[in-house]
Amino acid sequence: MTAITINFNNILKLNDDQFYQLCRDNPEIKFERNIRGEITIMPPTGGETGEYNASLIADFVIWNRQTKLGKVFDSSTCFKLPNNSNRSPDVSWIKLERWNQLTPE
Repeated sequence: MTAITINFNNILKLNDDQFYQLCRDNPEIKFERNIRGEITIMPPTGGETGEYNASLIADFVIWNRQTKLGKVFDSSTCFKLPNNSNRSPDVSWIKLERWNQLTPE
């Protein structure tokens, strides 16, 4: 399956709270938002990709448990990036010092 990107900008621009509510109201759908405010609906992955992602996350978690250098997140975590896009990478890692500087938003 391929991702579907929808541009609602001519009729509606979602602010951060509205985008968050859209995600909360539709937990079975994975949404991302790009720098232009377009909404991308991410399809589920197949078995091979899911297995690869699980192995990758396991490697990150094992490494991070040994080093205690940061925090590891899976694809269910949505990050607000400096360019105002919202992304959910397959796996992500944040240095502990940087994590401790973040606000709840």
